[in-house]
Amino acid sequence: MKKIFLFVLFLTFLLQSCNGQHKNEALSKEISTEPTQKENGITPNTSPSFSFMDNSPISQVVRTLFQDSRGNLWFGTENGAFLLRNNVLLSITDIQSRSGKGVTIKAITETKDGTIWLGHTNGISSVKGETVTNYYESDGLLSNDVWCITADREGKIWIGTIAGICVFDGKKFTNFELPEGIKDTTVGISSTKMIHKIIEDYEGKIWIASNAGLFSYANNQFVHESKRLGITTPFVNTLFEDSKKNLWVSTKVGLYCLKEGVAKLITHEKIEIRKGIGSIAEDKDGLIWIVVNQHFLYTYDGNELKEFQQKVEQKRPVPFEIYKDQKERLWLVGFGGASRLENGEFIDVTKNGPW
Repeated sequence: MKKIFLFVLFLTFLLQSCNGQHKNEALSKEISTEPTQKENGITPNTSPSFSFMDNSPISQVVRTLFQDSRGNLWFGTENGAFLLRNNVLLSITDIQSRSGKGVTIKAITETKDGTIWLGHTNGISSVKGETVTNYYESDGLLSNDVWCITADREGKIWIGTIAGICVFDGKKFTNFELPEGIKDTTVGISSTKMIHKIIEDYEGKIWIASNAGLFSYANNQFVHESKRLGITTPFVNTLFEDSKKNLWVSTKVGLYCLKEGVAKLITHEKIEIRKGIGSIAEDKDGLIWIVVNQHFLYTYDGNELKEFQQKVEQKRPVPFEIYKDQKERLWLVGFGGASRLENGEFIDVTKNGPW
């Protein structure tokens, strides 16, 4: 359903500051979508429950963070999507499930025309200007349970779900079939077709992290990269391309770096891996930051892995994601909200900032 989205002001103050290749054909089911439109307008929230100094978390659980081409920050949370625009935090209430309920935002991306796309617990949504469009299985989406989303340089939207992968060209969804993997019984939600992350590298190749391993897609072919590179675990968690065009692959058994066609296990015999490696980011100095065993932060300078030591009295989110913004500031989001690295320490970022 297409709507004009309702931005709700959260702050009432104004601040002006296979050793081989698997070639796959798209499934024959291609469903054109023609969402209906409804205009709701923009209304500020004047509820007295919000004070001028609201220092509560943006959300108790922030799943992801994204900065768009205009410099706006988008927070994907268990309470929906929040947009920081002109130093005012706004809630986008028209991103909804089919039944009109709220959703948890898991991934955010942007196409070259400036449209923001969000993957969530009940489909995907686009935000173009002040218009929100929601898409569901009834529109052709492979599954409403979406875990990742990315836009390629052609403007196509790649969507990873609990049931596999599909691509949206703006008119129709096309489903692709990957080899079936293994259900991860150590986590609450998993499947044999789970897709965790999709990225496009500097050459335009698509890379896919899944419960069947690491795959790439180029020239209309899928390649099972795990088999080619010797990555033994089927559980590939996430992917990251650094400023030197190296591809980093986090898995249940450790962190791999792909350089010149060779995969090197960086963490081998250096860190005890129990629950695996999570999010990956690169700071302004070229240090690689990783989440280890869902709780701990480590840095890697190309030679040494070092644990980040947080002051005992300080609290920070249990991290879902590390993210570097356009000012080269490092953010951490997860259980407990959001925080940002300032002068070697993570500081809380609440509904009141600091921004």
